[in-house]
Amino acid sequence: MAIALALYSRNVLLSLFGGVFLGLFLLQDFSFFATLDATLSLFISLLSEAWIGKTLAFAVLVGSVMELIERSGGINGFVEYMTQKSKLVASPRSALMVSYIIGVVIFIESSITSLIAGAVGRPLCDKEGVPHAKLAYICDSTSAPISSLIVLNGWGALLLGLIATQIDSGLISGESVDWLIKSVVYNFYAISALIVTFLVIWFNIDIGPMKAALPSNSHARLMFNKSAPMHYMIMPIIVMIVSVFVFLYLTGNGNILKGSGSSSIFYTMLTTLGFMYILYVMKGKMSTKIYLLSSFKGAKKLFGIAMILLFAFAIGKVTLQLHTGLYLASLASNNLSPYLLAAVIFLLSSIISFSTGTSWGTFSIMIPIAVPMAVGLDANVSLAIGAVISGGVFGDHCSPISDTTIISSLASDCEVIEHVKTQLPYALISGVVAIILFIVFAIFA
Repeated sequence: MAIALALYSRNVLLSLFGGVFLGLFLLQDFSFFATLDATLSLFISLLSEAWIGKTLAFAVLVGSVMELIERSGGINGFVEYMTQKSKLVASPRSALMVSYIIGVVIFIESSITSLIAGAVGRPLCDKEGVPHAKLAYICDSTSAPISSLIVLNGWGALLLGLIATQIDSGLISGESVDWLIKSVVYNFYAISALIVTFLVIWFNIDIGPMKAALPSNSHARLMFNKSAPMHYMIMPIIVMIVSVFVFLYLTGNGNILKGSGSSSIFYTMLTTLGFMYILYVMKGKMSTKIYLLSSFKGAKKLFGIAMILLFAFAIGKVTLQLHTGLYLASLASNNLSPYLLAAVIFLLSSIISFSTGTSWGTFSIMIPIAVPMAVGLDANVSLAIGAVISGGVFGDHCSPISDTTIISSLASDCEVIEHVKTQLPYALISGVVAIILFIVFAIFA
């Protein structure tokens, strides 16, 4: 219901609330008043969870950071340098390629990857007349795929833990790190998505709804700000990147892989805002009053995005209580041919991830199912785990209720539903390529 309403009405909040209410209505045995009480209790419990509060605060503080960077004039200085002085960006291709490279190089945390790729690419895309929808597609198609391939991050920590559980159960033997490395090689969707995205940029391929996407007029608005040295934009972004590593290290007690993603991105935003106060106010670029007013204005702009994230978390909780993922997984028969197993696991993981809006939740559901299935059918276990990872990323990539979809839209200043519709054809191409590869490797590998 949530997905159908979102695509039909284009009102994401209404759609998510409809899905949450229907799910709770089922859980409360069709009692309307009990559902109202359960809905209130659900949102109170969500807001009381520290990681959710930090994630919502992150979304709002992103608005403050972006507004301050824009107000400083650093964006104009950056655009002038890239397009006029250095001539590094002189076409839509080069504007998008900057965001693509950033998305591939910064693999430590998918939310920060999308944010920085969008922040850097947006003014360049505005200058070159590139629609924000295409930038959102680039941000979304690099952040999660690269984070699931170069697993020196929270993704790797989760997957190592899930694989270690299967080793402890005696189903498979060896080291979880070895299994993860072998499985990541079969993460065909992520590999395909990165290649397709590069080709889309290089050959300027517009298909489906992307053909109708229009350039934003925000570049004209930026020109009202005075140009300033580009370090007013670059330095806060560098602080942001470094801070993520530092806080992942600190929250993980010296182990980046065990760091808290929600805490790290929240503390990163606070650190960045503090640094910007020193850079802008104490250096005389703007007054404290302008700094505070700009911070509030930016936060206010993204309050709606924070509410969408909250509702996305709510529907995730409801689908968990309804055992949506486990039910979908139970539809897969154990009598499958070993040659089709990986492809079926990929499709099933994609459906679960699309329906629940979470790749990590899908990994948690599907790895304990996929590994025993592969062992029972004497199939390639690494290929099966790779199929779970690929399916989780693919479904999450396509889902309008996914937090990564929402954050990529936020970073690119693109409407969520427009982003979903315009990127879906490209994601489906990568998905079809992944299915074919899973079947081929199951037969010949």
